[in-house]
Amino acid sequence: MILSVVIPAYNESMRLPNTLHQAHQWLNDYMPGDFEIIVVDDGSSDDTPEKVQELMSSMPELSLLMQPHNMGKGAAVRRGMLAASGDFHVFMDADHSTHIREIEKVFQLLADHPHVSVVIASRQHPESDITQHQSWLREHMGQSFNLLMRMATGIDMPDTQCGFKAFTANASRKIFSGQKINGFSFDVEVLFLAARLGFSVAEIPVEWINEPNSKVRILVDPVKMFADILRIRMLHRKD
Repeated sequence: MILSVVIPAYNESMRLPNTLHQAHQWLNDYMPGDFEIIVVDDGSSDDTPEKVQELMSSMPELSLLMQPHNMGKGAAVRRGMLAASGDFHVFMDADHSTHIREIEKVFQLLADHPHVSVVIASRQHPESDITQHQSWLREHMGQSFNLLMRMATGIDMPDTQCGFKAFTANASRKIFSGQKINGFSFDVEVLFLAARLGFSVAEIPVEWINEPNSKVRILVDPVKMFADILRIRMLHRKD
């Protein structure tokens, strides 16, 4: 069994190297030789690609894909997931707010429930451990987003935006080959498509640490995210 780990990155030269060191070491201990890590650089203006390339000689499982320009997290994740070659595909954030070790919970859930094809980490799960919460404003904006998301898409999940999701290879290929949103709302679209395609989705509790230097611009991106979730049904009405 091969695990593919996809990490989208935009101007992450400060945080990404440490994430890659931690993730690579943990995976090498847990499943040596049976994983790949794909970093998708989303048109960074800093030296993120160079930092990844410096590590590739000591991490043979690490590879780098580069977007032609900044296209958005959804586009970066889509490219990485479609390039992944493993039996299971996971995407996680460059800040490692959700540690790669959560994959143990994913594999345990899949072993107990073989019909499940998509597993998402949920910060709202009653067993989750949130070491550091987001600000009051970000948390309440997230709750408003979730309410509108439920009304617009019918997805009944309390946390669609946690940046740690796992897929069987079959589900990953079918979902991401149809995924169209390039921005942060792509998570909602992915879950909408999973339901539309008949894939069973399950949630796991997560240990999560808020990263204060979030890439989500609090006055700009939420507006785009609200607009995107209102477009999801229209984008896929002919699917």
